[in-house]
Amino acid sequence: MSNAAAILRSIHFAGVAACLAISSIAPVTAAARAQAKPLPILVVVVTTFELGADSGDRPGEFQKWVEGLPLPQTLPFPQGYRHLRYDPASGVLGIVTGEGAERGAASIMALGMDGRFDMRRAYWVIAGIAGVDPAQASVGSAAWASWVVNADLGYEVDAREIPPAWETGIVPFGRKAPFQAPAPAADSMQGEVAYPLNAALVDWAYGLTEREPLPDDPQLRALRERYPEANARKPPFVLKGDTLSGDRYWIGEDMRAWAERWVPYWTGGRGTFVTTAEEDAGIMQSLTFLAQAGRVDTRRVLVLRAASDYCAPPPGDSAAAVVAGEIKPAGYSAYLESLEAAYRVGSRVVRELASHWDRYADRIPAGGPMSMRGGTRPPSV
Repeated sequence: MSNAAAILRSIHFAGVAACLAISSIAPVTAAARAQAKPLPILVVVVTTFELGADSGDRPGEFQKWVEGLPLPQTLPFPQGYRHLRYDPASGVLGIVTGEGAERGAASIMALGMDGRFDMRRAYWVIAGIAGVDPAQASVGSAAWASWVVNADLGYEVDAREIPPAWETGIVPFGRKAPFQAPAPAADSMQGEVAYPLNAALVDWAYGLTEREPLPDDPQLRALRERYPEANARKPPFVLKGDTLSGDRYWIGEDMRAWAERWVPYWTGGRGTFVTTAEEDAGIMQSLTFLAQAGRVDTRRVLVLRAASDYCAPPPGDSAAAVVAGEIKPAGYSAYLESLEAAYRVGSRVVRELASHWDRYADRIPAGGPMSMRGGTRPPSV
């Protein structure tokens, strides 16, 4: 993009954003709203929680983006969990959905239906923290998902009454036993269990960020040394791996074994369980419905989760002891490091997309970081 074009784009975005901000404090007629041109959004950064203010105090997922990207403007969003932040220079919009699948789904649906914004060509970068399987990665690592799998949909037999032959009490809807083959349809009247993401876009994002240096410190090294798995003992790194999304914060070796089978079961053997988080299935459900209405393009969605803690205890510890250890003022074992990892990795992609909009507006990137081979062109808008 030429310097002149970039300046004109910034002036346009700044003017529209100013109108959006003014509309929150001055009466605007229905006719004026109807005539206002929606603000074109290039990238939406989706986070799930913030502890206090948007900047200047102990951070949640959002604060790094507000301060570092930055996202200087505040936009009202009373129909959602928290106000929005926006950067008119880059066309990047940031949202905090609130924790849990319900808040995640409701906030994204509210944003997608907000007439102030045109998101038909926007990229979505869901960037949060999560538990991680020690068989796949270490705390402080960051994983790009190719699949989001719902952990909550299914039958569950009381753990004290599980038949001896069963590995778990969690049974898919429409089946009589855990992991009974064949797997049911992932999308049914009971809900949608598995959401495939655009594999070519995921490959591109991974290729762009796979060598991004991630924070490490003595605390993380000491924690890693307690685990026997080779991947759990590595310094933090960027990888590709899928996320299991459920509202229960689970910890334990048996639950880990279930998750390692549940993800490939629902993805036809193509998915690998790496991270566990709350909101992503709810967010993906709303984005799927919004795509049906022509308001977003789900081929432009990326999910990044950075590991704040292990989902299973190290040898010699109990799951209950791990839960007790996480409920403390310091937060999760790799809390600050995972926040930094999510921002470092995610912002690399966000900046690339927004600063080279002439390259990515009409063609979705695929493959290597600068390659357009295999890219897909969205419908004309």
